Amino acid sequence: MEKNWYVVHTYSGYENKVKANLEKRVESMAMQDKIFRVVVPEEEETEIKNGKKKVTKRKVFPGYVLVEIIMTDDSWYVVRNTPGVTGFVGSAGSGSKPTPLLPDEVKVILKHMGMEEKRVDVDFEVGETVTVKEGPFANFTGKIEEIDHDKGRAKVMVSMFGRETPVDLVFAQIDKI
Repeated sequence: MEKNWYVVHTYSGYENKVKANLEKRVESMAMQDKIFRVVVPEEEETEIKNGKKKVTKRKVFPGYVLVEIIMTDDSWYVVRNTPGVTGFVGSAGSGSKPTPLLPDEVKVILKHMGMEEKRVDVDFEVGETVTVKEGPFANFTGKIEEIDHDKGRAKVMVSMFGRETPVDLVFAQIDKI
């Protein structure tokens, strides 16, 4: 069985709560092999108020959450009965299985959010020393403390003003030494 992305309808304003609830349920009900990623599609919005630049996240599809699932009766039930979920988009009736998103639709949404559908295999390792090649920390070196393959990011401990500071960077910003 293959995994697909589905759209789940939630009570408006409950998207992040549904994401958190569903992730907890996946863990407590041992569904990690059937339910994978839960995404609230958001985009950054920059606004200037009183001369100050403020970056906020805006929900692209208010009232909807994307879930990557291998659709079985169990996984359908777990998602469907998560608090805040009102149902799957694209199901004909209460007992019918929903229609998955098309791969191209998912690719566009994830790319828009700065996430890629296919995880990029990088050869960085935790504990490895890297150099930052761009951004405000360009030319700094540091040690990788955490790697998040799904988001394509690494937490690098950079020495600034005599103290170690964690910096969240995308893989493209760092190089092996």
